[in-house]
Amino acid sequence: MMTTFSMTLMVLMVFGPAQTQGSHTHVDDRAAMVMGFDQEQTAHHFYLYGDGGAIDVGAKDPTNIKDRDGIRSHLPHITMMFGQGNFEAPMLVHDSKAVPGTATLTRLKDRVAYTYIETPMGGRVNIVTNDKAALDALHEFLTYQIREHHTGDAASVRPRQ
Repeated sequence: MMTTFSMTLMVLMVFGPAQTQGSHTHVDDRAAMVMGFDQEQTAHHFYLYGDGGAIDVGAKDPTNIKDRDGIRSHLPHITMMFGQGNFEAPMLVHDSKAVPGTATLTRLKDRVAYTYIETPMGGRVNIVTNDKAALDALHEFLTYQIREHHTGDAASVRPRQ
């Protein structure tokens, strides 16, 4: 498994500082490097719920075993990292040290539960908290992800499915 340091070096070596700014294409390129699966062949969804939220990622094609397995490798690792208050992966993907909500989620890490479940097309991270500050930070983080990944998901709170 790659360390965060080695992922950072790889991203900088491949894209360089001039190319890591701004466009959605570069977000996809960095995301593929950090996450280990093709961003064009997969679909990200971010959901806001009254008790937290969810990150759902799946291969678009049911026969795409490579990316499905890449998702299933990445999301359990993200679940563990987020649970420890480590949000370096989204910071690498978005080329930012200030991804909205992450500072509060890091500080309140013991008040948020992250659980990975496998889905037919990939996986899902369910996120639950009963702490108001953590919930607000989580919704801020997920809303940012919706915008940055151009998912088209609703940025409003809805009932958990």
